Amino acid sequence: MEEKHRILILDDDPDVREWLQGVFESAGFAVSAVEDSKAMQERLNAAPHSLAVVDLKLKGEDGLAVARMLRKGSPIPIIMISGQGDETDRVLGLELAADDFINKPFSARELLARVRAQLRRTTELSIPRPAAMAGSGPRFSFDDWVLDMGTRTLTRGEGEPCILTQGEFALLAAMVQHPSRIWSRDQLLEQTRGFDADVYDRTIDVLILRLRRKIEPNPQQPSYIRTERGMGYVFSAPVTRL
Repeated sequence: MEEKHRILILDDDPDVREWLQGVFESAGFAVSAVEDSKAMQERLNAAPHSLAVVDLKLKGEDGLAVARMLRKGSPIPIIMISGQGDETDRVLGLELAADDFINKPFSARELLARVRAQLRRTTELSIPRPAAMAGSGPRFSFDDWVLDMGTRTLTRGEGEPCILTQGEFALLAAMVQHPSRIWSRDQLLEQTRGFDADVYDRTIDVLILRLRRKIEPNPQQPSYIRTERGMGYVFSAPVTRL
């Protein structure tokens, strides 16, 4: 199955770029390896990609800004890499765009494990369904939003799509199907990341923040996803199963 996946690598260090390309090609992946965002966009326009590996520190460019730009136009998983071990970089990267974050130095084995975990989640949430099954899953509405479990989409109004990462979709799907339930962070981590995820205390807080920015009328005063102090989070908007 892996030979069907194409990995995008964005790193301005030619030695690192060559090593990453060798790791992925040896594991059976197709690879697009580039040094700047312009070349990245050209490769993305030329062929579909399954996942992106983006360096945080790029010459003349902000890796976080590049990842955020990529996220706005594509739901593919993004793994950010950095030579710094500061948790602030990790939290900021996840908050803005990334699905995972790995610090240098790292082994080929660890990198491949993280990539495969992200691809499994993507496959589980986004695998194309036969036409006969399209839209066959339950649909839920809250205000002018519609969450379709069959097509794995979130739309607004007349069908305007809202692009969600895999973790964001899984978190929202769990909460919408159980409105008024108070979820602890551990319970939401189990729902959104899976047993093989690299998780830490702020993961759910970051996902909640990103979701609020995308769906809340006022993210600063959330009316859908509310914080229950000392307990976790609750989806408080009325939900209708369509």
